[in-house]
Amino acid sequence: MMDPTAVLHIDLAAIAANWRALAARAAPGAVAGVVKANAYGLGAARVAPALHAAGCRHFFVAHLAEGIALRAALGAGPMIAVLNGFAPGADQDAGLVPVLNSLGDVLAHAAAGRSANWAQPALLHLDTGMARLGLDAGEQARLAADRSLLAGLDLLYVMSHLACADEPDHPLNGEQAARFARACAVLPRLKRSFANSSGLFLGADYASDLARPGCALYGINPTPGAANPMRPVIRLEAPILQIRDIPAGASVGYGASFMAARPSRIATIAVGYADGYLRSLSGRGVAAYRDMILPMVGRVSMDLITLDVTDAPGIAPGETVQLIGGAAPSPDDLAARAGTIGYEILTSLGDRYRRDYRAG
Repeated sequence: MMDPTAVLHIDLAAIAANWRALAARAAPGAVAGVVKANAYGLGAARVAPALHAAGCRHFFVAHLAEGIALRAALGAGPMIAVLNGFAPGADQDAGLVPVLNSLGDVLAHAAAGRSANWAQPALLHLDTGMARLGLDAGEQARLAADRSLLAGLDLLYVMSHLACADEPDHPLNGEQAARFARACAVLPRLKRSFANSSGLFLGADYASDLARPGCALYGINPTPGAANPMRPVIRLEAPILQIRDIPAGASVGYGASFMAARPSRIATIAVGYADGYLRSLSGRGVAAYRDMILPMVGRVSMDLITLDVTDAPGIAPGETVQLIGGAAPSPDDLAARAGTIGYEILTSLGDRYRRDYRAG
């Protein structure tokens, strides 16, 4: 019996090349690697060392547990910042850096630093328009009026996060840049971290000491509406489990949502929504076989999808089709078919795929 496991090919060399391209764009500022959510689903334990080998010395994760695992993978040295923050003292073993997202965070970590007679390394996050994490305008005003509130902290960077950077003409971009500049001007002189992936393509007003690209590292287009400047990173391939001949009028899959208009050949693939092939791709997804595009028919189920291979003479069980990348849709293209974004496609990729890492 053949192995039905789909293979997710991950090009570490392409990730490193994407980082170098972004670093060249950001110069003379530095460029971090955002490896939260297990490096956008691709495996932080493999991705982060590849970025480090390329020259990356700053990393961002979302959760404390991600930071602890990343420190084990990278060893001592690189800065690892935790975007969601953590309680004072929780970083003692891993040497992680919290992002301070509220005045309460600032006061707690500053007090811990004064108590230990040691300045606590941290990043200060200012909200300039996301209305999510970060000190709001009132908290920023309190810091500006009383800088002693920061005593006990070693602030490595002050940062903010762009809400609409993938829409270059959105007025909020300029408003956020202006708000960030004003807020930084009344704080102690600190290094700044501002641009995300798309922000690196907005121009000089968005430059800073440390950019924080995420999606662009993994091949997602940071300039929607224009050609993708990043190298593709993934390719998902799966073998055909079975091919079935059905007559005209026969239905395929749950809900009988597809009815064959002609005698057809239907190929079944062991990939489904449990693997991150989204159910919203039902009747919208496609696969590639050699130089042919094969339509997905019927509903995406938990473990299986079905393709119409009627126009692919000679195709047989055991042969491989591409589902993402290569001749198949890119993550961005597949996301457009699913009504979502490429981020969700990447971060949904399931654990059942065999991951094949290419380092060069």
